[in-house]
Amino acid sequence: MSWNSRKSIGSVDDLHEHHRLTPTLSWPHLVGLGVGAIVGTGILTLIGVGADKAGPSVILSFVIAGLICACAALCYAEMAVMIPASGSAYTYSYVVIGELFAWIIGWSLILEYSLVVSAVAVGWSGYAAPLLEATFGIPMSLMQAPELGGIVNLPAIFIIAVVAGLLMVGTRESANLNAILVVVKIVALIVFVAVALPAFNGQNLHPFMPFGFGKTMGADGVERGVMAAAAIIFFAFYGFDAIATAAEETKDPGRNLPRGIVGSMVACILIYMAVAAVAVGALPFTTFANSPEPLALILRELQKPWAATYLAGSAVIALPTVILAFFYGQSRIFFVMARDGLLPRGMAKVSKRGTPVRITLFTAVIVAVIAGAFPLAEIAALANAGTLAAFVAVAICMLIMRRRAPDAHRLFRTPAAPLVGGIAILGCIYLFISLPGTTQLYFLMWNLIGLGIYLLFGHRRTVAK
Repeated sequence: MSWNSRKSIGSVDDLHEHHRLTPTLSWPHLVGLGVGAIVGTGILTLIGVGADKAGPSVILSFVIAGLICACAALCYAEMAVMIPASGSAYTYSYVVIGELFAWIIGWSLILEYSLVVSAVAVGWSGYAAPLLEATFGIPMSLMQAPELGGIVNLPAIFIIAVVAGLLMVGTRESANLNAILVVVKIVALIVFVAVALPAFNGQNLHPFMPFGFGKTMGADGVERGVMAAAAIIFFAFYGFDAIATAAEETKDPGRNLPRGIVGSMVACILIYMAVAAVAVGALPFTTFANSPEPLALILRELQKPWAATYLAGSAVIALPTVILAFFYGQSRIFFVMARDGLLPRGMAKVSKRGTPVRITLFTAVIVAVIAGAFPLAEIAALANAGTLAAFVAVAICMLIMRRRAPDAHRLFRTPAAPLVGGIAILGCIYLFISLPGTTQLYFLMWNLIGLGIYLLFGHRRTVAK
């Protein structure tokens, strides 16, 4: 096939039963999957990283990142109902633009999901480690990456293994447990707001923008500013794209996919705004900047140890919902690329329970190695680069289809499509530019490696039509 050939979407029933996913999810499952993916490490841990880069104006960083993600989410919703197939941005790019572009986006998604799962596992370990040390006496050297002075991050590897096992049991069972844990997580954030809000002090917001708006290099060699923070905590908002990977496993996708994508995004923006404002108002940002557990730290500083323990315990219980959602998305991206022949087709087989066990195990090994050896900030920044590329691709696909097939039936239409699509594209590009220079270089290197694999393997074996 030619590198610019486009994939057609046929009926899922046309696929061999070993390559066919089973539709079991309804829109509440999808909203739970989205909220579970979005509300997690970003607000529970990365708010400390963001505060270090932007000070009190990290609130503005959340607003900017949320606006760009909301525009991208609307583009995703339209494309998801037009192309209700698993694979998310990779599949949309294959259908609308062509094989080579789809490979680049799929390769970027592999980077995104692998690193997100790893980053959240590291964030979970940040909350679990103090509890494990105090309760069981496990040394911190076995719960931190080598770069932070440890040997290996065993809790991060452990939680990845648990989630992998759950996903191999079944998709619907995983979604049901996810919904329960999402409730636990939301209640914990409500408790944080209720306890910390009385300590809100407007003086903690001054100066509001100590490091400026754009990306600037500090005396310590760290890039700071509102946009530098937004480029990192952008990680806190995405997750709705994992819903798009569930298209083939969704009942009535034309109705349920838009509800899941848009509904989860709106809910999470409201939650984030409330938590971020209360956090930076309760204490000077320097108190919790770069802390692996900033919200729990704030509560301890406010002399509310019971609330801090409750929040940390809830994070330990509920953060795996983020790992589950992104791990799910990663395995489905791998699955579809293998089913198309761009990766070994032998990996695209499902078990009798309808789950891609081989791909899940393969994914678990990759993310466990990353989570065990690397710190949170580096993982999150590189994960964002892959996500930004995918968001740009989906917005471009939506705009192309508006011109190529303006009269096509759309169960969901992105409002003010040129404006929303333009904000998503330009906003994501600006956030990419705002990422650390080393991150941009690593992302380029990753895609050069991917291009080599495509030319040597994928291009010769693709079977997508």
